[in-house]
Amino acid sequence: MADDLEKTEEPTPKKLEDAKKEGNVPKSMDTSGFITLLTAVIAFVALTGWIFDRLELLYRYYIHYVGVELTPRLMTEIASYTIFQVLIMVLPLALPVAIAGMLGAWAQFGFVFTTKPLVPDLTKIDPIKGMKNLFSLKKAVESIKVTVKVGAVFAVAFSIFLSFIKELVSVSRSPLPQQLAWLSDRAMVLAAVMLVLLMVLALIDLVFVRYNYFKGLRMSKQEIKDEMKQMEGNPEIKAKIRQIQMEMARKRMLAEVPNADVVITNPTHFAVALRYKEGEGGAPKVVAKGADLIALKIREIAREHHVQIVENPPLARELYRSVEVDQEIPERFYQAVAEVLAFVYRSKRAL
Repeated sequence: MADDLEKTEEPTPKKLEDAKKEGNVPKSMDTSGFITLLTAVIAFVALTGWIFDRLELLYRYYIHYVGVELTPRLMTEIASYTIFQVLIMVLPLALPVAIAGMLGAWAQFGFVFTTKPLVPDLTKIDPIKGMKNLFSLKKAVESIKVTVKVGAVFAVAFSIFLSFIKELVSVSRSPLPQQLAWLSDRAMVLAAVMLVLLMVLALIDLVFVRYNYFKGLRMSKQEIKDEMKQMEGNPEIKAKIRQIQMEMARKRMLAEVPNADVVITNPTHFAVALRYKEGEGGAPKVVAKGADLIALKIREIAREHHVQIVENPPLARELYRSVEVDQEIPERFYQAVAEVLAFVYRSKRAL
């Protein structure tokens, strides 16, 4: 019994779908961040010429006002022009980065739209539960992860910056275009190193997040059984419904016995009731059939309503096995059934 309660089974598709509807998805922030940064670097490289042209234009614009008295109106004009130029430079970068962020999330867990996380939950402001979550093992692991990642990124970035600072003295004496070119080269070196580092961290985080996600959704054998019952219905209830349906069908079938022309029996094991409407076309039809107790009931109803009972074991067995209720008999039975019906009609006329 204890084994049934241990969460050792992988989550079912329904469990995963229910979690997704609630907004519970395996989202690796490092993976999304890496995809976003990669897109930003690619966009920056593609737009480097455009950005540097705007920067040079801004530089020349500022030089134009060197020695000019700065009035409030002029300062407003310079600020407006600066904001406009910055927006022109930033928007072409921001748009692909925003799209990359959405694609990064979509690639991890698909499209999810749910308002469940936005619904107010008073249990989330429970101070006791909040303190437990604050000092939980999960929070400790997350804190360690953040510390390691930040430490690794800071150490690598700081070492690269130190090497760049040594070049600043000579670069500062160079013309603006050369300074911008130097800045672009060093930015690309820094971005490349950061991308490699973040890619490694993102892969580790992605594996870790997905492992914990599926582990957290593991189910016990009893939970899987309960879910199957919910999806397919309780087997006991389904069996009861089938029993009721069979009983209703049996009652409808037995209600047709009084309208039969003849009941062919085994004589005790099988009973098949046939009806033939002369002039309506078609072959004789099986209106009821049964074995053992049902056969006995068919014979009782036939006697009560004066329906002729004919013993023909081979024919009764074949009709029972080959023809369903409300179906016409196959052609291979025509001769045998015709002889039985002829006998019945002659017996009725003799009476």
